[in-house]
Amino acid sequence: MADFENIFQKGSRTFYNSTFFFPTKIREQITRLYAFVRRADDYVDSIPQDSNEFYNFKNKFIQARDEFQKKLVLESDNSEDSLIIKSFVSLEVELDFDKKWADAFLKSMEMDLTKKTYLNLEETKEYIYGSANVIGLFMAKIMNLPASAYESAQNLGLAFQYINFIRDIVEDIDLQRNYFPQDLMKKYGLNTLEFTEINKKTENFQFFVKEVIDQYLEWQKEAEKGFKYIPKKYLVAIKTASDMYKWTALKIASNPLVVYKRKIKPSKLRILSTALANYLKL
Repeated sequence: MADFENIFQKGSRTFYNSTFFFPTKIREQITRLYAFVRRADDYVDSIPQDSNEFYNFKNKFIQARDEFQKKLVLESDNSEDSLIIKSFVSLEVELDFDKKWADAFLKSMEMDLTKKTYLNLEETKEYIYGSANVIGLFMAKIMNLPASAYESAQNLGLAFQYINFIRDIVEDIDLQRNYFPQDLMKKYGLNTLEFTEINKKTENFQFFVKEVIDQYLEWQKEAEKGFKYIPKKYLVAIKTASDMYKWTALKIASNPLVVYKRKIKPSKLRILSTALANYLKL
């Protein structure tokens, strides 16, 4: 768990600090989930991308899942990747995750190796389903929420990921990726998100960002309708993460060009003070 915790801490400030408000058992399960998705994501987000290690990771996962299902003794490979995979596979069985969720996640990670642009919102949402919607589904299952909460859980993942695309524009340019729908960019006369072009079309970019954030807020609003399904003992952590993504979105909305200067993230103090305020309200 110490190694998994380290992966979690390095990978996500908002989620890592928000999860301290979960009960210990739930937080440990989330940490095991996060270690799995973060490791796969790191391989496809490295510069240069490490496609060989990603496929090794994917193949080890398929093998471990098959061995676990057949109740075979798992191979004695104690590399960090194998330990992460075995931990996730046992969690998948323990909590009865739909196997299609992990498959969809790995499919989206594989898309990061091969697909660089998305023609329309439907294509973008197809990618987001595997990279973020399913994370909402995993979380819903970990918290033992009813199936009626699943749509809201997916919308929360969808909303969070859309803001990540805005926040991480510079990183994605370095990886030669653009997740935003091409038809939306053309609507605002943008051929690329490279700063050399955006600097000449700042007003266009501002209107583009406004539409993206309006879409995010719509999905976020739908997602928050599902908070009624979340027990109060879990809601502080979820609401805090939601509040911090909204803070990030509004910070970017106030000055869209800031994403080219620095990565907008709430401080640890802001996260914890927001969590405390939510705790007192709830």
